[in-house]
Amino acid sequence: MTAIDGAALLNEVEAFHRRFNVFPTEAAFVAVALWDAHAHLLDCFDSTPRIAFLSPEPGSGKTRALEIVETLVPQPMTAVNASAAALFRSVSAGNGKPTILFDEIDTVFGPKAGDNEELRGFLNAGHRRTGVTYRCIGDGGQQTVQAFPSYCAVAVAGLGSLPDTIMSRAVVIRMRRRARNEKVEPFRARVHEAEGHKLRDRLATWAEQSRASVVGAWPEMPEGVTDRPADVWEPLLAIADAAGGDWPDRAREACVTLVTASKVNDKGSLGVRLLTDLRDHVMTGIDRLPTVAILDRLNALDDAPWADLHGKPLDNRRLSRMLAEYMTADNEPIASRNIKTAGSVLKGYYAADLSDAWARYCPPPPESPLPPLPGTENVA
Repeated sequence: MTAIDGAALLNEVEAFHRRFNVFPTEAAFVAVALWDAHAHLLDCFDSTPRIAFLSPEPGSGKTRALEIVETLVPQPMTAVNASAAALFRSVSAGNGKPTILFDEIDTVFGPKAGDNEELRGFLNAGHRRTGVTYRCIGDGGQQTVQAFPSYCAVAVAGLGSLPDTIMSRAVVIRMRRRARNEKVEPFRARVHEAEGHKLRDRLATWAEQSRASVVGAWPEMPEGVTDRPADVWEPLLAIADAAGGDWPDRAREACVTLVTASKVNDKGSLGVRLLTDLRDHVMTGIDRLPTVAILDRLNALDDAPWADLHGKPLDNRRLSRMLAEYMTADNEPIASRNIKTAGSVLKGYYAADLSDAWARYCPPPPESPLPPLPGTENVA
């Protein structure tokens, strides 16, 4: 069998996407082509990144992106409003893992969709090769617990955002509507599916030829890419290294670009957002502040959720409850303390109590390090 040039093949896959998709960055084209290829080598990795095509408005090319991906990946399974039970039974059926393509994911996780913990759990568990979903099978008293493997490649498309647990496991492509000067070729399924399938078959052949170089690979990560982002990108960088050519360099550039973009868009949990806003907007250069002043400042922030938390502004009880989830440097829950003011004593918070949580949970300050507390500048 003639050896396939992996770099040239990935170039063709990328060019196929470019005919029909307008992605927001060059990094997105690189990531999607690598993701298509990684689906053919899923069993070589400890984890699989989800790829998420998200946009604020309809008509941004999300569904078209999934349609092109569908022609290039093994055993595509289009899932719209599919139940968790149907998905995990399909994945564990034993006749090859499907690549799940979930369009309109906002109908599952959007603000009006209600809770979908079962499906969310399936998507989270399936990120890892060891991921399983446990279910009771049988009738009445004859039921037994059975583990259904959940590990599979998943691509999703939808409006808005996704739960943090899924976003942190995904390569996120922020789609947008085409500008008037951005042209794409009309996708005609009867013609172009066959072209995509030829590329898919060649990807499958290349995957078999490259398996030995991918199994157990530990690709070098770009500086600063660690923890969960490293888990997400490790399979894609391993694919790029196996393909060769300029793909290893392009993949790492794309990795840095998209990981950096995800950090900009990621506000973290509500608790981390609270800590960060306290550090950057409320208590900058201040060593203590009464609770009433903290609430006034938080609720006055324009680009923040505090003035409208489920229809009500943040109050002192919720502030106290949220901060108590975090610890001081002495491993005590953060709590309000007495602050002496002119003629009275008010409850409030000290920056010294918050500093350990700031250092552990908050992203780096946007411009400069946190200023030292008054009176501590010369303390060794």
